[in-house]
Amino acid sequence: MSDQAVSTEGTALIGGAERRSARSLGALFLPLLAAAALLAPVPLWLGDSRVLMGVALLGLAFACYTIGFNLIFGSTGQLFLCVGALAGIGGYGAVLLADRQGVPLLVSILLATVAAGLVGGLLSWIAVRRSLGVIFTGIITLIFALAFQNLLLGRGDLTGGESGLRIQSGSDSFLGDRILSYYAMLTLVLLFLLVHGLLRRSHFGWGFRALRDDEVAAELTGVNVARYRVIAALVGGAMLGLAGAVYAFSRGRISPSTFAFAQVDVVVLVMLAFGGIGTLLGPILGAIVFTIIDELLVELGQLRLVALGALILVLFLWVPRGIIPSLGSVFRKDH
Repeated sequence: MSDQAVSTEGTALIGGAERRSARSLGALFLPLLAAAALLAPVPLWLGDSRVLMGVALLGLAFACYTIGFNLIFGSTGQLFLCVGALAGIGGYGAVLLADRQGVPLLVSILLATVAAGLVGGLLSWIAVRRSLGVIFTGIITLIFALAFQNLLLGRGDLTGGESGLRIQSGSDSFLGDRILSYYAMLTLVLLFLLVHGLLRRSHFGWGFRALRDDEVAAELTGVNVARYRVIAALVGGAMLGLAGAVYAFSRGRISPSTFAFAQVDVVVLVMLAFGGIGTLLGPILGAIVFTIIDELLVELGQLRLVALGALILVLFLWVPRGIIPSLGSVFRKDH
């Protein structure tokens, strides 16, 4: 083969790789741009209502929680039933550091985020070290969530007990403004989506998919199960802690119910199951739909949890893969 032919073939291969890379990046950034275009105008519609802006802010916080949980559970099959607790570590940790210790706002958020990530990684390491399955991992993390809730209630001198804490730090920053805090939380949503999307397209994504499909086969092919699971829990836990901290300062007040299992984890499970476990935009779709539904169900009081439980059953029985994967399957069949 002549040098010219080799050069031509090499150029073609490089050009093909560049086109595939461009398509891959396009497949990542287009959904992010669509999510930004859909959610960015919300303050224009609701900005005059403090109550509705509070609902919108909560919806974005749940979108962040669901993305973090999706990275842990949807990618590696670790059923972490302590989403609220990890977010609470970020929220209460940052608030206590800023209000009680005088730590600068951004530093307190950073430290609380790192703490939540380390706790998530530790829980994952324990589950892997003890070879715990999905159910037992869920039980262990649920016990941790309940213990954290009791800690918040028991140390009322620090946490304010059931009445919670009114937050002083951040009230004079952009987080104290309901419009700017909305866009700060939206930035987190897009950042989390970007991180998740980049991980899915890296060698970590290959390991995550192998773990999700068949753990035994993945281990036989050389996938370091412990490493990939702990990394997913570290990153997902940090996401939850960061979202919890930013939401706490934006809201201006937190209490144990802000991060309670019934108030956070149950809703996050419903959102992810509805949107599609393991998908990129499933958390966004689930957060949008169920923020609206949850606001409509608020009049039911405690029966709201019964209604959400019934929705979970319906979803797993009739749409077990979630809306986005189901629509994708229909679209592929039509073409």
